Amino acid sequence: MNAISSASAERKVHVPLGDRAYDILIGPGIISRAGAEIASRLKGRKAAIITDQNVAPLYLETLVKSLEGAGIAPAQLVLPAGEKTKSFEHLITVCDRVLEARVERNDCVIALGGGVIGDLAGFAAGIVRRGVRFVQVPTSLLSQVDSSVGGKTGINSRHGKNLIGVFHQPDLVLADTDVLNSLSAREFRAGYAEVAKYGLIDKPEFFAWLEANWKAVFAGGAARIEAIAASCQAKSDVVVADERENGPRALLNLGHTFGHALEAATAYDSARLVHGEGVSIGMVLAHEFSARMNLASPDDAKRVESHLKEVGLPTRMSDIPGSLPPAEKLLDAMAQDKKVKNGKFTFILTHGIGQSFIADDVPASEVLIFLKEKHPQ
Repeated sequence: MNAISSASAERKVHVPLGDRAYDILIGPGIISRAGAEIASRLKGRKAAIITDQNVAPLYLETLVKSLEGAGIAPAQLVLPAGEKTKSFEHLITVCDRVLEARVERNDCVIALGGGVIGDLAGFAAGIVRRGVRFVQVPTSLLSQVDSSVGGKTGINSRHGKNLIGVFHQPDLVLADTDVLNSLSAREFRAGYAEVAKYGLIDKPEFFAWLEANWKAVFAGGAARIEAIAASCQAKSDVVVADERENGPRALLNLGHTFGHALEAATAYDSARLVHGEGVSIGMVLAHEFSARMNLASPDDAKRVESHLKEVGLPTRMSDIPGSLPPAEKLLDAMAQDKKVKNGKFTFILTHGIGQSFIADDVPASEVLIFLKEKHPQ
């Protein structure tokens, strides 16, 4: 990667999807001019803002004033915070509020929040009136670099995470880097796991840059903007090549099959484990499993674990508070994951740092032995 300039310049990443192309704007103070950015791109003059109880007191008023100043009439809905909000119950509530606000197809639903709100509001935008315009205003690092980009939306089921949803691309993503200053250290670290993931997929130079510059990324300023822009560009490139995850887009799931199983095993209890933490542990497990299968050097797994541990992320199942179900139950959870096709395991494995690949037909027996070896009990 290039050296970071001292100026905290705004960055724009363009996602070229033909008539559904959109921009990702990254930089400080963007929420205060969200109305102008939306009005310049969309014809509608009504919006339904979906947010949660943690974000609303911090940024809702600023967003509302910006929209009103641009001639857009905003309705509002404030939901409970947390992963359990990604449910059928809350999806119905959101759809009803959007319809109540008389949002038409050229108007928009605006997701003001982290990945939970973005996934839920995006799903509603994709199905109300068979699809209305959608704007992402992500307020967590994880949502700025991952879930706000690419059009995946959905809710959780008792069978697993994100199993019910639609592809519905946003029309604009506004990533205000100032809002990240209000995140707890834990929330920021969890989002950083997804940043590191892009290096581990196919950008070894980016991972090496993060190893050298992670403290500056955490501190904010130009390095943070650069890391977010690089992550968004990486995701955009993959999405454009494979929008509906029929092939290489699956590489974005590095660490997620293990991670989602651990999230399900903790009943999505954020006090025990949040998504980015599950991905962190999952990426270490994916590299260790690759080494166990003689696909990669054990040194690569150690390097991944060392970096993630250095930034303060959990890297082992034993780092999760409380007890976990036995390895057999974790395997069952993986079998429900949407990365499984025709009952056969598909993992994202690696030949080394930045050399991930899609491994089909991974033997369940090997996965079970590995889980038993890594299980803390």
